[in-house]
Amino acid sequence: MPTAAGNPLLQPWDTPFGLPPFESIRPEHFAPAFEHACREHLAEIDAIAHDPAPPDFENTAAVLDRAGRLFHRIEHVFHNLTASATSPALQQAERELAPRLAAHANAIYLNRALFERLDALHAQRESAGLAPEQRRLLERLHLDFVRAGARLPQAQRTRHAQITERLAELQTRFGQNVLADESGFVLELRGEAELAGLPDFVRAAARQAAAERSLPEGVHAVTLSRSLIVPFLTFSERRDLREQAWRAWTSRGEHPGEHDNRPVAREILALRLELARALGYASYADYALADSMAGTPAAVDRLLQQVWQRATLAVARERAALQTLQAAIGEAGAIEPWDWRRLAERLRQRRFGLDEAEVKPYFPLDRMVEAVFDCAQRLFGLRFVAQPQLRAYHPDVKVYEVRDAAGATVGVFLHDNFARPNKRSGAWMSQLRMQTRNAAPGGGSELPIVLNNNNFARGAAGEPTLLSFDDARTLFHEFGHGLHGLLSSVTYERLAGTNVRRDFVELPSQLFEHWLTEPTVLKAHARHVHTNAPIPDTLVERLKAAHRADQGYDTVRYTASALLDMAIHAHTEPGGPDITAFEGELLARIGLPEGVGLNHRLPHFQHLFSGDAYAAGYYVYLWAEVLDADGFDAFAEAGDPFDPAVAQRLRQYVYAAGDSIEPGAAYRAFRGRDAAIEPMLRQRGLVEA
Repeated sequence: MPTAAGNPLLQPWDTPFGLPPFESIRPEHFAPAFEHACREHLAEIDAIAHDPAPPDFENTAAVLDRAGRLFHRIEHVFHNLTASATSPALQQAERELAPRLAAHANAIYLNRALFERLDALHAQRESAGLAPEQRRLLERLHLDFVRAGARLPQAQRTRHAQITERLAELQTRFGQNVLADESGFVLELRGEAELAGLPDFVRAAARQAAAERSLPEGVHAVTLSRSLIVPFLTFSERRDLREQAWRAWTSRGEHPGEHDNRPVAREILALRLELARALGYASYADYALADSMAGTPAAVDRLLQQVWQRATLAVARERAALQTLQAAIGEAGAIEPWDWRRLAERLRQRRFGLDEAEVKPYFPLDRMVEAVFDCAQRLFGLRFVAQPQLRAYHPDVKVYEVRDAAGATVGVFLHDNFARPNKRSGAWMSQLRMQTRNAAPGGGSELPIVLNNNNFARGAAGEPTLLSFDDARTLFHEFGHGLHGLLSSVTYERLAGTNVRRDFVELPSQLFEHWLTEPTVLKAHARHVHTNAPIPDTLVERLKAAHRADQGYDTVRYTASALLDMAIHAHTEPGGPDITAFEGELLARIGLPEGVGLNHRLPHFQHLFSGDAYAAGYYVYLWAEVLDADGFDAFAEAGDPFDPAVAQRLRQYVYAAGDSIEPGAAYRAFRGRDAAIEPMLRQRGLVEA
């Protein structure tokens, strides 16, 4: 095993901007590095817990916030690599280290002497003369400890620790099982008959996917990357192949054997319920929502039911239109889930003269990256300066220095946009370092290092990567998360950036999506990849109209997944339910329309089971959409999507404040009032505009 002296994870990172020395880091470095860093971190914790001086803010809360800097540095690198550039050796390390890292967290949160100091300080918070941000930190830290079991009797604390360590193992296994099914599936297309209906951009992406997997010349490959399988389901004329691809996509994690997620999820659910009950909650949903803007499952259910009723009516209208189209083109039979996207695309072409093959040339990836950078500059004065000489963990990753209007460096941004077999699916923002002004006693600032990961299907060799309109929306969405990390301006790391309540964290990302469809942004950046002509106004209007027309389908799929999440985490019978049976019964009870399907089925629902951040929390995208739709109206009311005064309030109270302000208060400070639901319903086409 590498020694500390030879382990790059334990050495000073004398690299530009303090980036990790990725080229030197190997999987075998992590176990000894964590062992060393855990010892160092626990020594810091022990010093805080047994400080002979009475607890005050500096010697308890502030020092706790900055403890474990080496440990967190290693942890950030590890989790980013296991998500974005994994390998069998890294996966083995992840399985071995997951329970050990959970045990390390338990050693902190269940440290009785440490909690007694924090609890005593918390009891005095009214009279301690704390500044607002100091009080907020103290309250959040105290709640973190309470929710982690710090008040439990000793026997229950021991069991709590066992549960969290087992959950870490199971959640790691769940994500690895999904990746195994995703990377293990390839639908090979051989000959024109199997390519029927696929436009050139889909063929190019499938040809590139085949080349990356060393398939023979002339073979095309459909993988389970969303940016490839969705276009295949949208355009392929081969119903048998669409069904084959759809079944592979929707059955991830549901195959008997080594990668079967059904028993894994069942045990996760049983353990979560036991944990919640020990902490005094009736269900895991009650526990999870106690620290959210929503507050209770009932509040979430009210929102979901409002949307569900409207969405099912909308999808019924959409189905009727698709059935009329079926009759017109001489097709018959029930519309199955592998048929809906293709028929909807044909209907879009008829109703709106809209063809994805016409749209995608206006959304080349490079142009859309320029667009998000331009919007960030116009709103917040940021400039993204490419640093091509800097190497990240994969050649796909581009590194940018981020500068403010005065030219000062405010952070580093890494952009990783392409699907790879060793990269988990989906799109996400993460960090290698969080912003803080509490990195050392008496101060010490650290600038954020932020990553955006997407999974776009790469264009053929020498050809540009073209995005669908939905792909471009995803790019803007994740960049909004990235700005939340980059613009953070707080003192304490616990309150920085995206360390906010889960149903607030999606506001900065979803709000940023609105600028994609702003006419000035489209005119400047949505230009034809070959002619450089700006996207025609008529095409933009057709895109918007088509987007509104399809909202029943998209909303039903999302809302059904959110209802399923809430229901299964409200389950109160010990042992955990059979997830397949539970899913079928719930969808029958709520009346999921035939042929529509879900955004995520339970055996591969990584939001819920690859970690706990979105467990009983998938609703947050809709909750945040209420905020983002209402919030963007502030720019409309100002008459300018880049209005400086509104942008300044947005930066101060949403993007920069982190969790230093209670999220409801932060939104009111930005908007001047609470959010209304009507803008979201209009945005989804669920009420008349």
